[in-house]
Formats: sequence, C-alpha cells, structure tokens
Amino acid sequence: MSAPAVDARLSVDRPFSVSVVEVAGALGTGDDGLSPAEAADRLALVGPNLLPEPKRTPAWLRFLSHFNDTLIYILLGAAAIKAVMGDWLDFWVIMAVAVINAVIGYVQEGRAEKALAGIRGMLSADATVRRGGTWATIPAAELVPGDLVRLMPGDKVPADVRLVEASQLRIDEAALTGESVPSSKHTDAVDAGAGVGDRASMAFSGTIVSAGQGRGIVTATGARTEIGRIQALVGEAGSLATPLTKQLDSFGKVLTIVILGMAAVMMLIGRYLHDMPMPELVSATIGFAVAAIPEGLPALVTITLAIGVQQMARRNAITRKLPAVEALGSVTTVCSDKTGTLTKNEMTVRTMVTAVERYEVSGLGYDPSGEIAPPAGRDLSALLAVADLCNDAHIDRLSGPAGEGWALVGEPTEGALKIVAMKGGADATGTARLGVVPFDSAYKFMATLNEASDGSRAILVKGAPDRLLERSLTQRGADGSEPLDIAFWEAAIDDLSAQGLRVLAAARKPTRGDTVSIGDLDDLEFLGLWGILDPPRPEAIEAIADCHTAGIRVKMITGDHAGTALAISREMGLVEASDDGPAVLTGAELESMSQDELAKVVQDVDVFARTSPEHKIRIVRALQSRGEVVAMTGDGVNDAPALTRADVGIAMGIKGTEATKEAAEIVLADDNFATIRSAIAEGRRIYDNLRKSVVFLLPTNGAQSLVILVAVVFGLTLPLTPVQVLWVNMVTAVTLSLALAYEPAERGIMSRPPRGSGGSIVNGRELGFVLLVSLLIGGTTLAVFGISIASGTDLAVARTEAVTMLALGQLAYLLNCRFLGRSSLTLDVFRGNPAIGWSALALIVFQLIYTYVPFMNALFGSEPLTVGGWLLPIAFSVAIFLAVEVLKAVRRRADEGATAARFNANA
Repeated sequence: MSAPAVDARLSVDRPFSVSVVEVAGALGTGDDGLSPAEAADRLALVGPNLLPEPKRTPAWLRFLSHFNDTLIYILLGAAAIKAVMGDWLDFWVIMAVAVINAVIGYVQEGRAEKALAGIRGMLSADATVRRGGTWATIPAAELVPGDLVRLMPGDKVPADVRLVEASQLRIDEAALTGESVPSSKHTDAVDAGAGVGDRASMAFSGTIVSAGQGRGIVTATGARTEIGRIQALVGEAGSLATPLTKQLDSFGKVLTIVILGMAAVMMLIGRYLHDMPMPELVSATIGFAVAAIPEGLPALVTITLAIGVQQMARRNAITRKLPAVEALGSVTTVCSDKTGTLTKNEMTVRTMVTAVERYEVSGLGYDPSGEIAPPAGRDLSALLAVADLCNDAHIDRLSGPAGEGWALVGEPTEGALKIVAMKGGADATGTARLGVVPFDSAYKFMATLNEASDGSRAILVKGAPDRLLERSLTQRGADGSEPLDIAFWEAAIDDLSAQGLRVLAAARKPTRGDTVSIGDLDDLEFLGLWGILDPPRPEAIEAIADCHTAGIRVKMITGDHAGTALAISREMGLVEASDDGPAVLTGAELESMSQDELAKVVQDVDVFARTSPEHKIRIVRALQSRGEVVAMTGDGVNDAPALTRADVGIAMGIKGTEATKEAAEIVLADDNFATIRSAIAEGRRIYDNLRKSVVFLLPTNGAQSLVILVAVVFGLTLPLTPVQVLWVNMVTAVTLSLALAYEPAERGIMSRPPRGSGGSIVNGRELGFVLLVSLLIGGTTLAVFGISIASGTDLAVARTEAVTMLALGQLAYLLNCRFLGRSSLTLDVFRGNPAIGWSALALIVFQLIYTYVPFMNALFGSEPLTVGGWLLPIAFSVAIFLAVEVLKAVRRRADEGATAARFNANA
C-alpha cells in the first residue's frame, strides 16, 4: 500500500531540511493560515486526514482458505471415500473434524487488518488550526497541507508538521522512534539525511506533546505521514509460514504419494495375482486408504497446539495464532526492542560525581528504595538539593489490588533526579520557589529561585554540562567553594558518556533578588554531575544468558543513540567489551548498505541503533535470508511492520500499543523479556510432544493398512472392516494421542541448539522406526486374527480380537513414546504425566463398550469376548513394548556411534 500521488504544489520534499520561509512559500501559508475556501479545495484534492481502510478479503474466501492444506485434502479425501461407500455417519464425523479445524483458524486470523486498525486509532481526533486569521478547533480529518496548527502540552499531534515556533517544546516520540526520552524541538532546518528521530524541526502525527508549546505548518496528512508509511509497511510486510506449517505440508505431500502408490500396487496385485473381482478389490482398496489416512492428525495437531496455548497463558504469554506456539521452539534469533522490553523504561540515576567523590546509586526505576555509596557529605547534599528543588516532576505512591507501587508525574529525566534526591534524604521542608527559568533547547538548562526557611536565597540550575561549565566560575569542594577545574569535569563527562549514561550537571548561585532571569546565570558554582540511564531489567539479563545457552542469538534494535545502546547491551551480556568488529550498526550505516550487503554482516552485529521501521524490516528479512527463524519483540507502533514480517511477532501487553499487539502472534502479559525464554522452552516442549504424538499415531494407520495389504496380497479374509478401521483410528486419536500433549519438558531442553526449520516433521530414521513398529503391531494383529480363526471362532469374534489387539498394542507403544531418547523400562514411565493414566483408562472403557454394548456390536460388527479372548492381545502387547525398547536401544547405540565418529573426524 503506498500513499496516493498529490499535486506537487501541496508537498515539500524533506521539509525538515529546508527553512520555514521555504516551506511556507511552497505551501502557500501566510500568517493568517489558509482561507476556508482554499482549505476546502485542498481537502477535495488530497482527501481527508485519515489512514485508508485496507482492502478486505471476503469472509467466505478467508474461511475457505483454511481448507487449502495437504493434510486437509487427505481428510476431505477420506470423507469422499466414505461418501462413495455410503457410510454417511463416518462421512459427517470426518467432515466435522475438517470444519472445526477451519473455524479455529478463521477465528484466530485477521492479524494484519487489526494491526492497521490499531494504527488508525493513534491519530488525533481534533486539531487547533488557524484559518482566515482565526484560531478554531476542527476535526483532525479536515486538516490539509499548508494548514497552520497550534500544539499544547498533552496534545496528540494531528498530522506531520514543520515547526515554525517552538517554545520549550518537547514531544514524546517513543511509539514512533523507540527513543526513551522526549525529543526537544526547534525550528532550524536539519540535515537532509537525518533519520526520523533526528528531525528536530518536525512534529509527527500520532506523537504526544509532553511539554512546551509550538506552531507549525502541516506538510503531510493521512497516508503520506510517517504513521501512514508505517501502515503501508505493515500491509506490505507479509508473513511467512511457520516451520511447523512447512513440515506438516511436506509430510502431508509425501504421505499422499505413499498412500496412492501403495493402493495402486495393491490393486495390481489383487487383480493380476489373485484375480479378485473388481467390486471386491475396489472395496478392499478403499478400506486400505481409510486405514492409511491419519484423519485424526489435523485434529491432533490443532488440539495439541491449543493445549500449549493454555499452558503458555499460565506463563504470561498470550498466543493469538496457534502455529506460533510451536514456532517459538525453532527460533534461532530474537530481535528485541530496547526501551521497555530489555529495559524498564524508567530513567534512573546510576552515578553522581562531585569535586570530592564519585557516588554509585543502587535501586531501579521510580521506586525510591536504594542507597548511595559512599555515605553523602556536604558536597552531595548540595547536588541533591538541586535534583529536588530545580524539578517540576513528582512521584506518587500507588496502592491497589496488585500491591503498592510508584508512578511518575512529569518527564522521565526529572523523575530520575527526584528519586535520587529521595534516596539521599533531601528535605525541602520550608523551602519556597520564587521564580523559574524553564528549560529551553536554545540554552539547554532550567533554573529556579528558591528561598530557604532561614530566609537565604539561591538560584539552582540543572542542564547540559557544557552550558553550565561555560557559566561557572567556581566549584563546590570539600571545604566549600574553590576554583573550577574544567579538565577534571571534562574527563568525568567523557567517562560517564562512554558508559552510555546521559549526563546532566548542577550549579547554584546565592542571590538576594526577587526574580531570576538568564542574565543572572553567570559566575555559578558548579556542584557536580548525574549519570542517568534507562536500566536493564535484571531478569532480562538472566534470560539472555539462557537464550545464548540454548543456541539463540539476541539482537537489540533500538531508536536510541549508539553509545547508549552499546552500554546497555554490554551490561546485559549481548556484546562483550572485548569484541572486535562492528559491535553497533546505526541506521545511517544500514541505509547506505544494499540488502545483500546487510545480509552478509547481519549475523555478526548484535546491536542496531537509531533505526527506523524500514530498517527493522530489512534486518528481519536479512536474517531470514540467512536461514534464521526470527522472533521480533516490541511495544511501539514503529515495531508493528517488523512484528508482522518476523516468523514470530511478540508484543508487550502492558506498555505496547494496540497496533503492536494486533500485529503480533504472542503478547506478553507482564512485559518481561524473561517470559520469552519461558515461552521458547514451552514451544520446544510442545514441538517435542507433537513429534511424539505423530510418531505414536502413525503406527496405528501403518498397522491397519499393513493388515489389509497382507490380506489382499495373500488372498485372505479381511481381518478388519473399514468401519472398524475408523473406530481404532478415532479411539486412539481421542484418548492416547492427546495424553502426550501433556508431557513435561525433557531434560536439557534449553541446552540444545534450535531445531532446523526444513524437512518433514518425521525424519527418515523416525519413519523407519514407525514402519518397524507398524510391522510389529500389524504382525501381532494378523497373528491374533489367524490364531482365533484357526481355533474355530466366529469371524466377528476374531475381528473383535484383532481390534482389541490394535488398541492394546497402541497402549503399550504409548509408554514407549513417552521417552523417545531414553529407555522406558523405568518407573518414571508411570510418573510425571497424569494424563497417561486417564487416557489409558478411557481407552479401556471405550474398548469395553465397543466389545460388550449391544448397539455398538450392531454398529461396528463386534462381538463380546470371553476372558480367554483378552489374554492373547494382552500378552502380545507386553511383547510389543519390550520389542520397541530393543529398537530404541539399537537407535541410541547408532546415534552414539555417529556422534563418536564425528568427534574423531573433527579431532
């Protein structure tokens, strides 16, 4: 989706890089704004200041798209076969499974459309505009390029605006750029190559005015704004099939070819080797196909993932799309936004420097609990007094059902200073503020005139260190005022900046005046420095270490400056201080690279700074081009396009925008990066269990189809009827298969590397294992049927024993599948998963109903068994369990030998 073309008279190329006069001239804006008539003409030309509605796929087409899957084709094929056979009950049962699967997918889709709706909700509803020499409030949708608008604290910027006046104007652009502190604005043109976060002469649609006032000329509306461009990126980002989807599709295609091939061979053998009548041969072939098709597999996959969704929700990871549950388990790279995701998004003073001492501050965020070390002296008391008094923020104590906490009212940086003053015990009792010089980006400091309880007065100043050093004559030393040591302070500033800290300075000046002005702010006494940082979440540091152990790279993508990003990344263990090579890649450097050049270096860079939404998508695509499975986290609208493009999009539930939540597959209810680690472990567990379930389920179909195949090839009576085949398929799928979905995580699940995203869900070795187990279960079923027939029992009784053998054989095999990588000859096989016992009980109850309830006998052609009729299936089931354990031991020994061979070859 791209912005519609606009008359060249109503657009200015890179308005942030040209003067106000040029922008006003190009758009025809005078001091009185546009005339109402001109505004109406422009509105008719460019359209309303709204983001366009996306084209919607019809609901019926979206629903039908969920049948476009190879496994569903197999399912529908089974239903068609049942319809041909006239088994309408079976037909409707299978169709119900297919429809339920489609309904679940349909209900959970619509991610991109909802994301676009969430972005549209960010736009301002009203705007204050000057038209015909009069200020008026109008719907923001009626703004046009060239309108003159006014911005006040708390306003949501209604369009992209080139500023013509800016008085102490600061705008919170975190949702757009990811930068953690409000951006100071001015009217001077900036470099034409400046990124969005550096365009200080612009105010962007959807951002919020946090302080000051401003006026500006509207330069872009609707789809042509920066927010509109992000909407277009969301619409164009596209989403990829998950590794599970690819594997199931591959597996389904192979399974289809195998089934059709074996059916054709069986028909040829039956026709030309045994000269079977065509109607009987067709019936047997249909029975074989019904036996071979795992009609319970799509339902098994859906239900297993749904169970995983519930279990992940208990870990504060809310899943919006089922396949994402498993896709997390194959993630190889996590691209994380910094602000609010890896960090607390609560500015904190970490270090204070005076002429006497360097002080370290403990505690995080806006909680005033923490300590200052070493103990404070008079030098620090003066610094803390400025932090407390030359400050417009305040901290409120909150209490509620979730417990007590603290909330900032004011700007984050001032909140950090207020908190450190509270930690240091600063007491402003009896002190009154008599005057103030507000902060302005032109001179970069704030000053207040305060009167103490003893009647003394002083001007307190805080701001940019270089500006305060220029105005200072002395400094506060151990014994009072002393000459200013500029070299000392410049070295201290460089040291704090090198650590990625934002550095502010404090100064003071005694006075007897009743007012304070810029002219009073010379010959100051320099008091010291604060080093401020948005601190990392402690739990995120541990989570990143766990991700590295699991073979998962974590990359930080942020709108903050490179120095800040690098300092945080080192503190979190993302980048080692001794690393060589490009530790940080900035948006400007990335902009100069082609996509191929970026793909060559993207795996070696762990920190990306000053990035835009387009950069984030390029990074994700570059990683995907190198075979990485990428999870992208974020909370701002600027993250929405990349979340849509990533293999797994993860949004923050508390601080995340609605657009971001709707673009993501996973939403973290606690905004905690550590939850991602738990979710990845859960995704790996779910995939393990899904594989176990598939490896368990397939021998059911393999054994049944083998029984029918052998009967046809050797011209024997069919041991199973098609309806009995369906019974065994469904009863094992509904009971035993689901039990494996509740298996706990295997040992060392986060110590192994991510699995590959290609291939089939069942690899060649596992397929061979499945075939051997199918031979075991199928062979014992034929043996039970043959022994029963040979002993003179009725055909219906022999078939009932064969069905019982299949069911009990699967139950024995279930215990084998609990531990595919180790022996099940342990008491652990009966512990750790209560679902195993309940499913086994359910299977036995269903089998008893099948065997002894009269209407089931009539429906499925079964007959009651004597006690002796159960003994042979039970004995053979124990033999199957032991035989499969032998097969597993052989596999383990072969794996150990292959590992040793690779080790010796490498040595």
